[in-house]
Amino acid sequence: MRNYFSLQIKQLFRSPTWGQTLWMRILVGFFVLYFVAVFLLLGIGLFFIIEELELGDPLDVVHGYMLFYVLGDLVFRYLMQKMPVADIKQYLYLPIKKGKIVRLNVFKSLFSFFNVSHLFFIIPFGIILIVEGYPVVETCVWMVSVYIALLANHFLNMLVNNSKMVFAIMLSLLLGLLSLQFYFGVDVTPFSFAIFAHFSSINSLITGGLILWVLVLYTLVFYQYRAQMYLDAGLLDKKIKFRENEYKFLERFGPLAPFLKMDLALITRNKRSKSAVIAGFLLVFYGLLFFTGTVESYESPAWQFFAGIFVTGGFLFSFGQYVPSWDSAYYPLLMSQNIRYIDYLNSKWYLVQIATIISTLLATFYLYLGWDAYRYVLLGMIYNLGINSYLVLWGGAFVKTKIDLSSYKKAFGDKSAFNYKTMLLFIPKLALPLLIYGLTAYYFSHELASIAIIVISILGFTLKKPVFRQIEKVYKKEKYTTLKAYKS
Repeated sequence: MRNYFSLQIKQLFRSPTWGQTLWMRILVGFFVLYFVAVFLLLGIGLFFIIEELELGDPLDVVHGYMLFYVLGDLVFRYLMQKMPVADIKQYLYLPIKKGKIVRLNVFKSLFSFFNVSHLFFIIPFGIILIVEGYPVVETCVWMVSVYIALLANHFLNMLVNNSKMVFAIMLSLLLGLLSLQFYFGVDVTPFSFAIFAHFSSINSLITGGLILWVLVLYTLVFYQYRAQMYLDAGLLDKKIKFRENEYKFLERFGPLAPFLKMDLALITRNKRSKSAVIAGFLLVFYGLLFFTGTVESYESPAWQFFAGIFVTGGFLFSFGQYVPSWDSAYYPLLMSQNIRYIDYLNSKWYLVQIATIISTLLATFYLYLGWDAYRYVLLGMIYNLGINSYLVLWGGAFVKTKIDLSSYKKAFGDKSAFNYKTMLLFIPKLALPLLIYGLTAYYFSHELASIAIIVISILGFTLKKPVFRQIEKVYKKEKYTTLKAYKS
């Protein structure tokens, strides 16, 4: 084990991108610290928030919503958590027993942020319970039981991570319970309470049952990964044959058709790109936080416009900002062909435009909340179509993040997916429209602010050709540094 971790450290520091990605690592560190702070503050303050709102016994209230927490954690892990497959490949030709390699990689995965982060909520909340007079032993049993339940999610995710059916069931169950609870008036918290209220009972078999469940899941994970310790048994990159006659309806786009066909094939056949599509779909529901009055501070028109940008721009941000990184596997081949950059960029532009319109259509259920809510959705769509569609393409030229479509890494769960330039370039996509809307609304009115956004977006459409020429120049300037980054 000592040699294994020694190799891991050497791999980290000897990576050719170590120096180049120092800022990225620092930025990721800040993100980690941010979420640690959020969990920590939630763990410390949740007890007193529940008391202040007079919702009942704080622990009982937590038990009532713990089912949402556990299911949400499982869905989030499925979308974001990195699987250890890529780390296994490099040890296959070494004289090390395959079982030992699997155990070491599974052990290493236990220290994932997805596992450690929950401790910053559970431990402070448990300490507050003890300070407030809850029995010490029962509280400690509760903390252990809850963490084991979340740890079971870790192994369950490793076991079913490739199953679309399981993910669909988990997501449907979570969305169904949330809908019943918040929109159909069916209180499901008693069901959750009935399960988790026993987690603190010393005489209950819950804790022992959870430990047994984790051991069973670990055993299943071990044998599954052990059986796939061959390149032809799951670790080998899958080769998928592309049939020329597929997506024939796209041929109407002329010179853009080959690129659009390639993008559709990429999205429908690779898990990595599918996760970006799923993330874009889930962001359609992001507006519920702003349009339902759940959070009082989000009820201002500026914040609702902010929500409209996210609701309609989920795919735009999750997929568009990684252009051309999605094509990194064959980008050198593309650049050696007789193709025009302008056609390549146009195909990506049309793709995010169509996705933005589809997101807007999916968001029509906001009409149920009133015309004002959907008005901001439409306003966000117009701005995304007219301005942000250019900004994501322009920003993509500077990202240079190589994406391995054949791996099990998630688009947002892998360190290489984060880039300080990506974060900096994300600022104008949100800050600029909020600044325009906010200043116009402050000095004039919200109606004029909406008109200003529409006028600027229409101006963006009319200036498409000169804007694209400038974006094309940026891509050509960054061409060789991009090719070098994709080869590293």
